[in-house]
Amino acid sequence: MNPHKPTTKKLTLLFFFAFVFTVVHLSAQDGKALFQQKCAVCHNIFKPMTGPELMNLEQRGPWADHNKLLEWIHNPAAFMAKDPYTAGLKAQYGIVMTPFPELTLKDVDAIVSYIDGEVAAKSAPKGPTTGTAVEEKTSGSGNAVFYGVISLILAVIALILMQVNSNLKKLSDDKEGIERPEPVPFYKNKIYIAIVAILLFILAGYYITKGGIGLGRTIGYEPVQPIFYSHKVHAGINQINCLYCHGGAWESKQASIPSVNVCMNCHKSINTYEKGPELFDADGKKIDGTAEIQKLYSYAGFDPNNASSWNPSKAKPIEWVKIHNLPDHVFFSHEQHVRAGKVQCQTCHGDITSMNEVKQFAELSMGWCINCHRETKVDFNYDSTKGNKFYSIYEKFHEDIKAGKMDSVTVKDIGGLECQKCHY
Repeated sequence: MNPHKPTTKKLTLLFFFAFVFTVVHLSAQDGKALFQQKCAVCHNIFKPMTGPELMNLEQRGPWADHNKLLEWIHNPAAFMAKDPYTAGLKAQYGIVMTPFPELTLKDVDAIVSYIDGEVAAKSAPKGPTTGTAVEEKTSGSGNAVFYGVISLILAVIALILMQVNSNLKKLSDDKEGIERPEPVPFYKNKIYIAIVAILLFILAGYYITKGGIGLGRTIGYEPVQPIFYSHKVHAGINQINCLYCHGGAWESKQASIPSVNVCMNCHKSINTYEKGPELFDADGKKIDGTAEIQKLYSYAGFDPNNASSWNPSKAKPIEWVKIHNLPDHVFFSHEQHVRAGKVQCQTCHGDITSMNEVKQFAELSMGWCINCHRETKVDFNYDSTKGNKFYSIYEKFHEDIKAGKMDSVTVKDIGGLECQKCHY
């Protein structure tokens, strides 16, 4: 019996748990990755987007207390009801932040640390960087790297100690004349093989699961379209109502893409782009607005010099690249959300009135929809002067509200979490 076997097992377990802890810690503390995954869709560190800029976050509202910040992130609607600062954000930006109940206080600390590091790096003087500036810039992810390096060093030390222990045992046995079998090579040692197999299994499972969760979540997807169509110019500056082009959103499942003839209702008389702001694509390339109108005329078969001869029936459809895609087994009705639920377009599509080229704003995942259903209050018809009469059929909830048993009704309460409501 090998008296040093328990020591080997202890060192093996120590190495294993140190590795697992490191993986979990790195995942929780990677502020940059968390910011890009959870925050960057709506927030920029240095300028307002769909939501406010995040620089100097802790100097605004109640956010110096990260526990309150976590409470807001977990349930924005409930927090806003008792906090005037966040209620002002709703009034200013027109939408309520998407809740992220899966984030922890350590995640919030890591995100804020990353933001502070980016702000410090940008405000640092130009020229040769000092050690302090580099340290501030990397503060968001520096801790994660530090813990990773320390864990690897400890693992190496553990392996060295195991080898030293084996060599000392061999010397002791040789001196006392005790015969011992030849040591098993590293690549044939069952313990080492088991450790490597378990670690590979954990790593593979982590990355496969992470990749699987991310399938179909194309946040920021911004394809090049056959015609550069600026929502900022049309819906923003010229204030064309969304339903003028996407009328299906009011009365059907699909919002629909307008036909060429709808575009021509205006562009029969608007032949050039002169008075609007300069247009740039996602790569910063300047766009000639008049040339884009000419592309529309090519699809429409329209000659601006001979407008009276135009035949709308000969127009060719524009091959727009679809941006927002849901799985085939998912049912989603624009009418149910826009007309009955009175959900604003910006809730799912972002600040569309400030976008030149449209990109996917939300991840459109099941979890994202479920969280929205849990938090969103429906506009109940409390009396004949206010509320949405669509919900008048829910007599029980009306009676409970009158009796003071509940003060509001969410989509969850009217079946918003039932599987068959969204899945065929």
